[in-house]
Amino acid sequence: MMIKMRQKNQSGLRSTFKLLAIAGITCMLPLSMSMAVAAGKTGKATKPANDVTAPLHLMQSDYPTPYGQPTAEDVKKVLYRVHAYLDNVTPAKIIDGKTKKQITDFSQINDDTILAPGDYRLTSYEWGVTYAGMLLAGSATGDKRFSNYASDRLGLLADLAPHYIARLKANPKSPSPIRSLLQPHALDDAGAMCAAMIKATRDGVSNKLSSLIDICSSYVSTKEFRLPDGTLARNRPQPNTLWLDDLFMSVPALAQMGKLTGDSKYFDDAVKQVKLFSERMFNKEKGVYMHGWVQDMGVHPQFHWARANGWAVMTLVELLDVLPPDHPGYADVSAQLQAHVKGLASYQHGTGFWHQLLDRNDSYLETSATAIYTYTMAHAINRGFIDKRAYAPVVMLAWNAVASKVTQKGQVEGTCVGTGMGFDPAFYYYRPVNVFAAHSYGPVLLAGAEVINLMKANTFEINDSSLQIKLVKP
Repeated sequence: MMIKMRQKNQSGLRSTFKLLAIAGITCMLPLSMSMAVAAGKTGKATKPANDVTAPLHLMQSDYPTPYGQPTAEDVKKVLYRVHAYLDNVTPAKIIDGKTKKQITDFSQINDDTILAPGDYRLTSYEWGVTYAGMLLAGSATGDKRFSNYASDRLGLLADLAPHYIARLKANPKSPSPIRSLLQPHALDDAGAMCAAMIKATRDGVSNKLSSLIDICSSYVSTKEFRLPDGTLARNRPQPNTLWLDDLFMSVPALAQMGKLTGDSKYFDDAVKQVKLFSERMFNKEKGVYMHGWVQDMGVHPQFHWARANGWAVMTLVELLDVLPPDHPGYADVSAQLQAHVKGLASYQHGTGFWHQLLDRNDSYLETSATAIYTYTMAHAINRGFIDKRAYAPVVMLAWNAVASKVTQKGQVEGTCVGTGMGFDPAFYYYRPVNVFAAHSYGPVLLAGAEVINLMKANTFEINDSSLQIKLVKP
C-alpha cells in the first residue's frame, strides 16, 4: 500500500508518474508517456492528456515521503536497527577507569570505577525515555531483545545502588557514576528515569529498583523548587521560570507512583501540574504551548518549540493511561489532550514532519518532536482518547517521515541537540542537529511500537488516492 518517493525525469525536473504494466512488468512512467505507449500498442493516434481523455485524479502524486501504510515488518526492521545500534554503543558494565578492566565483583568498586564508556548516558532523562521505548517495543513485537536491553541496564543500576549509597554515606564526596540517581538536583535527573523504572517494575522486568524509585520519586514530590501555588519551577534562566519540558520530567513519575502505590496524592499533584502549566502556557487559539514562562515578566514571549510541546502532549497520555477515570481531574486532562492534539495536527508539514518552531514554517523540520507526536497520537488512538478517523492518517504520515531518518546503522538523523530556553527566534532556528543527540531514540522506539499496535487493531485502505481507516461494519 506504500507509494514510494518522488522521482525525476531526464531533465532533472520533478514529474508526475503513473504505474503501467507492460509485458508483466510494473513500471513508473509519466502520464503522457504511458498514453503514448498505449497508443503505440493499439496503433491509434496519441491523444493529449486532459480532463476529457484521462482520469487526472488518478495520477500518481509526487510525494517527498513514502505515502500510505507500512507493513508491520517494515516497522520492525527500523526498530531492530535502532536496537542493534544502541545495544552495541551502550554497554551494561562497569570498569576500572585506570586499568580499563571490567569489574564483575562489586565489592571491588573503588574511586576509579566508571560506567563503561559508550555513546549515551545510561542515567539521563533521555535514556529514561529509551528504556520505556524498549519495554513497549518488546511488548508490541514479542521480541525479548528489547525488554532485555532495559532489564540489563536498569538491573546494573539497581545492583550498583546499594554499594554507592554506602560509599556516599561514608564519604559524601566519593565519586559515583550514578550520583544523579542517588542525589538528584533537578527534575531532569529524576523524573523520566523514575517513570521508566516503575514501568519496568510493573511489567515484571525488574524487581530490584525500589530504592532508586523511592529516591527519585521523593525528589519530584518534595524537593524540587516550586512557586507558592505549588507549580514545579526552576530558577534559570530567570528566577521563577516554568519550563514546559518539566511537565514530562515530573508528571509521568507522579502518575506512575499513583498507580504503583494506590495513593491518590500523586494523581492529585500530577493533575494540578497539568492545570497550572496549561493556564499559564497553553495558547488556546493556536492549540500549542509556549516553551517558557517567567513569573516576573510583564509580557510572555511565545516560542512554540516542537520538542517541548512533544514532552507536554506525551505527559497528557502518560497521565491518562493510569489516572482513574473517576478522578475529578480526568475530564480536564482529557480535554487538554484533545485541544493539544488538534493544534499539533494543524501544523504538520506535508512531508510528515513538524517544524522546530511549530508555527514558523521557515524553521527546520525536526525528528525527535515528530517521533514523539507519532507515538503520542498513535497511543491516544489505541487507548480511545482521540478520534482514530481524524488522526490515524496523521500518524502514518509522521511515522513514514521518522523512518526515513533512521540510517542503516540505526542512528537517527535530524535531531535537535539539548536546548535551553531563549526569548529570541535565532536561538531556536539555529540549534544544531546531531545523530548523537539522545532525544530521538526513545521516541522512535515508542512510535514504532505504537504504530505496530495501531495496525494490529485497524485496517487501512487507499480510498480515492488518500489513506483512510477502513471502518468495520457491525
